[in-house]
Amino acid sequence: MAQASPELDVRPGPLSRDLLAEFGPSAVLALPIAPARPDDGELQPRAGVADAAAAYEVDLYDLAARSGSTGAAGEAVAVTLPALTGAPTPWHGLPGRIVFVGVGDESAVAMRRAGAAAARIVAGTQTLVTSLAADGVDDQVRPLVEGVLLASYRPPWTGTGTGPSAPVNRVTLVGDADPGEVAQAQIAAGTTLLTRTLAATPSNLKNPQWLADQVRTLARGTRSVKVTVRTEAWLAKQGLNGILAVGRGSATPPRLVTVDHNPAGATGDPVVLVGKGISFDSGGISIKPRDAMIAMKTDMAGAAAVLGAVLGAARAELPVRVIGVLPLAENAFSGDSYRPGDVLRMVDGTTVEIGNTDAEGRMVLADAMAWARREYEPRVLVDIATLTGAASLGLGRRHGALYATRDDLRDALVAAGDRAGETLWPMPLVEEYRHALDSAIADLSHIGTDPHTSGGSITAALFLQHFAGQTPWAHLDIAGPARSAKAEHEISEGATGFGARLLFRWLQTLS
Repeated sequence: MAQASPELDVRPGPLSRDLLAEFGPSAVLALPIAPARPDDGELQPRAGVADAAAAYEVDLYDLAARSGSTGAAGEAVAVTLPALTGAPTPWHGLPGRIVFVGVGDESAVAMRRAGAAAARIVAGTQTLVTSLAADGVDDQVRPLVEGVLLASYRPPWTGTGTGPSAPVNRVTLVGDADPGEVAQAQIAAGTTLLTRTLAATPSNLKNPQWLADQVRTLARGTRSVKVTVRTEAWLAKQGLNGILAVGRGSATPPRLVTVDHNPAGATGDPVVLVGKGISFDSGGISIKPRDAMIAMKTDMAGAAAVLGAVLGAARAELPVRVIGVLPLAENAFSGDSYRPGDVLRMVDGTTVEIGNTDAEGRMVLADAMAWARREYEPRVLVDIATLTGAASLGLGRRHGALYATRDDLRDALVAAGDRAGETLWPMPLVEEYRHALDSAIADLSHIGTDPHTSGGSITAALFLQHFAGQTPWAHLDIAGPARSAKAEHEISEGATGFGARLLFRWLQTLS
């Protein structure tokens, strides 16, 4: 499960010739360039460019313009300095390749893209030296480091040999970057990298028991974290019939895992995060089409995001108790699968009529939420899931749908998402749609039954709201942004890890 990432270090001071000479010709130097100003049409070199120009005895401003750099956020243009015949060049012994990296408006989004662009363009390099964070502005350092690390992600390798390595082995930030901010950015990026790696693991290797074992392994060394794994026998005894029903058709039984970060000195009621953990979703009896099934190894991305966020909180030593609840199951089909038309009694006593076995995520979440609410009496409850195709149809692949029962909780999660570069879009809990969950034979239908009521993501959220009770609650439907068809900026192809970093950033605000 180890994710190869570049080593990061900070070197205070200017980008001097002596410092550059330490790294030698095989290193790459990345310099920040901002777009031209409207009044003069000239590119705007940023921190370190003047110092590097003096060290190289080259007009790097002119070189950037001639190389085609525009300074747009996430643009990277590489120039290899030539060797001259005869006398040594002024840049002899210095990094022989310079990358002009566009920083745009130098916002957090732009700096995250700049870091990603720098990491991608230097693939195969041992060392990258950069002044991209030379000014030491925290709101630039954090996203820059995140961009470098996120773009360095490689999916889990199952072939022979060691597999692909990170694009660059070492990144040195020259200037005034705070090492503490760099460390925090590494923890934040680590939550996403862990989530991506778990979600990208093939489902023939990954089942509920394997995931439970991974949680135990990944939590080792974090003194504040306790992991508890509950088996199907325990689930049956407790009456968590929603989780049991979803997992019943699989040869590998379900699990309920809790990851409890309980630091010394934490006061008040805990925060509970619940993540959907379907290790593979065939749709069950309501089987999916083949094409829709291909990406379903990532249907446990919500549980992985919760795990990443809780372990991030532990590694950052956040003084708030956070409990991750991971209902893990495989939605397969067999003679023992649950069926459309079945009625299940959930852990809180609510009876639910099944309308479609491919709406399994809300069943495991509902049981886990109701159980966690009773077990921990949390001050706030947040669930995250790749839940509905309707959310991705409405919002596309870059925004998660957010439902919340309190405005302050909604606003805090939106702000955390903006800081993390994981955008949430607030959605309404439409009271007029609630009747779509009426059932003639049970307390609730678990899918909308009124063909005139649209909003499949909304009705799913309304179903889950029932199991949150009166606890302040938010629901993140990440079916769109949890997966990507291609790599772009800091976003990886396949599993993106969306949600882990924003939850971690939100937990930071609570402490």
